[in-house]
Amino acid sequence: MKVLVVAETNGERVLEKTLPAIAFAQQKASDGFTILAIGNDLQGAEALAGYGAQVVLAVNHPALAKPLAERYAPVIAHYAQQLGVDAVVATTSTFSRDVLARVAGMLDAPMLSDIITLERTNGKLVAKRPIYSANLIGTFEVEGTPVVITVRGPAWGKPEPKDNTSPVQAAEAPADIPTRSEWLSLRSSGGGRPDLTQARVVVSGGRPLKDPETFERYIGGLADVLGGAAGATRAAVDAGIAPNELQVGQTGKTVAPELYIAVGISGSVQHLAGMKDSKVIVAINIDPEAPIFQVADYGLVADLYQAVPELIELLKNNKGA
Repeated sequence: MKVLVVAETNGERVLEKTLPAIAFAQQKASDGFTILAIGNDLQGAEALAGYGAQVVLAVNHPALAKPLAERYAPVIAHYAQQLGVDAVVATTSTFSRDVLARVAGMLDAPMLSDIITLERTNGKLVAKRPIYSANLIGTFEVEGTPVVITVRGPAWGKPEPKDNTSPVQAAEAPADIPTRSEWLSLRSSGGGRPDLTQARVVVSGGRPLKDPETFERYIGGLADVLGGAAGATRAAVDAGIAPNELQVGQTGKTVAPELYIAVGISGSVQHLAGMKDSKVIVAINIDPEAPIFQVADYGLVADLYQAVPELIELLKNNKGA
């Protein structure tokens, strides 16, 4: 299999979200792989050169300064055709689902999303992916070349560094980049915290946090003292307690940090689908029968309004010791 890895960027720099897709390529690209990074005055492409790719292609163009799927998809499709690859791969994210679906349409190619395994059986590619809120694992056969794939980050991990350095080459953008869509703005309330999908520690809160100020005080406060990211349930987002970009779950983001702290979260299957691959799960809930305790490694039955401030204070004192 010859693979084209699509690096995820914000138009200015390469993002760490790219790494699981490179790990996939290291394992499955028997005929080698190429990494494609798109943006304008792009920074960080050189950081991708140490993972064994045949070449890292950096496409820079003013029309590609912001990651608009309408503009990036033709670039990806162009190089997939030019290189004659068997697979186009990116790590599962909101952006990759959008842009690679367009790429699949342009190439008239099949698409597999969020896969956790991929094998060739009887001449066909067979993939597995979570379905039904990650309560079941579905097995799918796919026919056609190239196949367009997004890979589930926690299933593939990070790539192994290689001794040899891949050449980084400037590549031309195709002449017919669509410009019907325009980038207006990006709003985020992350407050300088780590990216939710890349953080080593995630503290998430649910509906009992009442309002945005309370959410920030308790969930944001605990996340900050741990150097982690803040997350939220869909119920908290729908209630206006937390912004949409913090949603963890089936209809939000999938995370797999080293430590996941669920505060005031009952543990619906939709939420568990987005965080149950976390290495260590800690639950704080006043209800001893809450389903979250069934998946938690450590559980504390307590009122969050009493437990969280005490925990924050203990952690602050411990840091100062």
